[in-house]
Amino acid sequence: MSAPFDRSLTGELAGGPAGDAGQEWAVSPQAGDEERVVESALRPHSLHDFIGQPKVARQLALVLEGAKRRGRAPDHVLLSGPPGLGKTSLALIIGSELGTSVKITSGPAIERSGDLAAMLSNLASGDVLFIDEIHRIARPAEELLYMAMEDFRVDVVVGKGPGATAIPLEINPFTLVGATTRAGLLTGPLRDRFGFVGQMEFYEPAELQLVLARSAELLGVELTPEGSAEIAGRSRGTPRIANRLLRRVRDYAEVEADGRVTRAVAEAALALYDVDHLGLDRLDRAVLEALVAKFGGGPVGVATLAVAVGEEPHTVEEVCEPFLVRAGLLARTPRGRVATEAAWQHLGYPLPRGGVALGRVTVDPHAPGSSSEPLFDA
Repeated sequence: MSAPFDRSLTGELAGGPAGDAGQEWAVSPQAGDEERVVESALRPHSLHDFIGQPKVARQLALVLEGAKRRGRAPDHVLLSGPPGLGKTSLALIIGSELGTSVKITSGPAIERSGDLAAMLSNLASGDVLFIDEIHRIARPAEELLYMAMEDFRVDVVVGKGPGATAIPLEINPFTLVGATTRAGLLTGPLRDRFGFVGQMEFYEPAELQLVLARSAELLGVELTPEGSAEIAGRSRGTPRIANRLLRRVRDYAEVEADGRVTRAVAEAALALYDVDHLGLDRLDRAVLEALVAKFGGGPVGVATLAVAVGEEPHTVEEVCEPFLVRAGLLARTPRGRVATEAAWQHLGYPLPRGGVALGRVTVDPHAPGSSSEPLFDA
């Protein structure tokens, strides 16, 4: 059984896709246990030091300042968005700004309502309870959480069957901070009990350069603006990836160069780690290569595509596709995955006769052997 306030997440959350907990992709937004230790040293401790997410940070600052002036615990906070954008950092900052302690656990670690009741009863007045991946919390625990969030009370059931008795247990006022990468999986009753919902967005390259400059100072790395721009441009808009690439480039600079991270050093290091100028790694390019070279640009099912690259369908769908779709290199369609014109160009393949548009192949109807029938319905 997981201990209360268990800081270690499950293998699927910590290291990557299910079944590959020990593997770390250079540009995966997930973090392993060892990387979380490094991240803790780089995290900001106040909203003033937090870089990026200006709208969420400003809104959250007003919520916290209003609560402090009223002398009450602030509303419960839900932070949603892709992994690696700073949800855990903001949760810790909330505790720091309020001057209270933060208890950390994860949704998968709360298997029974009794586990959650024990955590809530141990909270001091004003404490922050942070539940990562809150959409994966067990349903009995979620139902107990409803009353705790609204009335700061939980009902502990003693006994079984007809003789079971519910004993009300008062708990100290607290602030729940939930983080989720899949807000759509949250139930309506749980989502409605959060007074503030912050949607985390991907970072712009200029914001990532500020993150890298701060991290380089803390790590003692001499980072030039050109080197910072090169790393930021390949970081997929995610600070976690930017910091990871910075550490890999630092290693290269210390071993193969003079320790100074310039553009040339960053380019050489990232080429060694198979991260190209768009932020694609070996697996991303393998997926595109198979789609374009083996299947003529698609459409092709994700299971067939996964077999072609020697990976599990879950890995292709959860690790590769989100960024490939966001980058405009791949389209998900009712008939399968389709490579866009940008994918053909990125891989250096000549475009099919008639060209390729996003989600549709445009064919010259007058060309010999061609058909005017679209590849799939829009």
